[in-house]
Amino acid sequence: MCGFAGWYRRSSQAVAPEHIRRQCDAIVHRGPDDDGYFLDGDFGFGMRRLSIIDIAGGAQPMTSADGRYVIVSNGEIYNHMELRRDLEAAGRSFSTRSDTETLLASYLHWGDDAWPRLEGMYATAIWDRRDRVLTLARDPLGIKPLYITQQNGGIAFASEIRSLRVLPHHEFGVNERAVHDFFKFGHVQRPRSIFSEVRSLDPGHVLRIGPDGGASVKAFWTPSFQLDPGLSEDEWIEETRSRLLDTVKRHMLSDVPLGVFLSGGVDSSAMAAAMTQLDAAPFKAFTIGFPNSQIDETEAASRIARHLGIEHIVLPLEPAKTAELLPAVQSAFDEPCAATSAVPHWHLSRLAAEHVKVVLCGEGSDEIFAGYKRQRTALNAARWSPLIRGLGPLANMLQSIPTTSSTKLNYLKQNASRFVDSARLDNSFQRFFAGTQMSSPGTRQRLYDPGFLARHDSSRPFARLEEEYFPSPELRKLEPLQQFQLADLTVHMPGSLLTRLDRPSMAHSLEARVPFLSHKFVDWTLSMPISMKLRGKTGKYVLRKAAEPWLPKAALDMRKLGFQLPFAEWFRSDFSEFAREAWNDSGASKAGYLNERAVEELFAEHRTGIANHGRMLYALAMFGCWWTQNMPAPAKTAVAA
Repeated sequence: MCGFAGWYRRSSQAVAPEHIRRQCDAIVHRGPDDDGYFLDGDFGFGMRRLSIIDIAGGAQPMTSADGRYVIVSNGEIYNHMELRRDLEAAGRSFSTRSDTETLLASYLHWGDDAWPRLEGMYATAIWDRRDRVLTLARDPLGIKPLYITQQNGGIAFASEIRSLRVLPHHEFGVNERAVHDFFKFGHVQRPRSIFSEVRSLDPGHVLRIGPDGGASVKAFWTPSFQLDPGLSEDEWIEETRSRLLDTVKRHMLSDVPLGVFLSGGVDSSAMAAAMTQLDAAPFKAFTIGFPNSQIDETEAASRIARHLGIEHIVLPLEPAKTAELLPAVQSAFDEPCAATSAVPHWHLSRLAAEHVKVVLCGEGSDEIFAGYKRQRTALNAARWSPLIRGLGPLANMLQSIPTTSSTKLNYLKQNASRFVDSARLDNSFQRFFAGTQMSSPGTRQRLYDPGFLARHDSSRPFARLEEEYFPSPELRKLEPLQQFQLADLTVHMPGSLLTRLDRPSMAHSLEARVPFLSHKFVDWTLSMPISMKLRGKTGKYVLRKAAEPWLPKAALDMRKLGFQLPFAEWFRSDFSEFAREAWNDSGASKAGYLNERAVEELFAEHRTGIANHGRMLYALAMFGCWWTQNMPAPAKTAVAA
């Protein structure tokens, strides 16, 4: 695990050592154990290493035996020993136990056919010294980040955007479309970034660029639903149990101690249980608690830990402490991030890093096993769509119900209106965007500056997004849940879920692994009938049954809460005042994106219980923190499509 960065100027000007060193210094948190650099005329790259596997022999950059190819890589290849045996049988030899050496040998032996063979999380850069060609690749699910900027005829790349911004002769202007993404979804949608000049390399893609011409980009993996009707329910359950143990075993590969994030829900409980099934060696579980909150899972997690016989470490999180450290949490991200789990993950990562270098996490299970409430809501909206569409204007009666003194009733009205709006949409791709949005079209119409609104929020916003991300007519043939899952895997996961895990963990030099997101495991789950994932109102049905022999029954019946913050409660306390100050004092309030009076009205309505604006108020605070940290002077604003 590490971070890397580089610059290919593609000109007569050489890349200076201080350029690459400055890039790598910006991400020292990703790899405090070691560093390494390589320069070759107008090309250079470097890395910061967090030593996990082959601590003594895994230094980077690594060079091929003939000296032609040089590699830096971020992440882990969990099947590298199996690949190494195949490569040794083909006549290749190795001088280290490092998975980076295996990755390079795989590429040299199989070319681009190597990428689907790699089971792991990775981003990598390979330099061909003879032909002066740079190859960049990113793992199938986008677990590890990789950003690029193409300016002045060259290309720069890095694990984090901050490593691009230190280069000379580069400009970075705020992307208005990305700002709209943020206030709509709570994060910037891939491949955009908050800066117009920077984009991410899409997951499962490889980019290649030489001394002349443009870059070529192609996909080497995409999710595909190939249903296998041949197994009985008992066989699906047994196969799930077997494959879960296999992927967890691979992800436990490490030369340093590891632990697990434990929330008390099915995902992390199954992860911890699988670890105990595989290894008798003791490990630690880490949990965030929210004292006196309805979403506190401390007791549930403690029951799991006691049942499994593992050491359990809990960190209680209070509103005052969270507000105090909110700027530090945002500084872990290059872009504004209003993910609900970013703050808990930051604090949990800091706690875990005091004890271990590696943790296993349950992220990805909800996407592949249909564990989200929003997935079930979208299915219900699809079923009720004909009736609600048939009601026409009568369905708008909810909007005419007056606001009451009951916070619970006001929130219920708010959610019911969203359901009606979702039912009126054309398909579950559009319902995905509606279900993952942080703010409704009505809220944005009220909140946005009129000019900003006109430029970015169309009359059919979800149809526009569907056309952008899922243009193929063939995709309309997928079942509604499959459409939603595909969108979760390809849009939400790399844009939000994995970012909010990678940045907080790496900010504390902690490697977070996600066994559910081995692309081979994902491929297999996509062959599973929907009935094995969703049974009535119960999501992750087959995973629950697979983990049943390992866990107390209460763990399988827990209502899903996950890593989040009690926004509705906290923003009716002093936490609200901190958020107001973070927004108003940052200068972002004067940038021309939002209506200042409308912002104040949102704070007031939430405080009095008229509506739940907790997510948006949190977003305002995080955007204000990001602006303060990144925009000390007025920013150049670029209008981008």
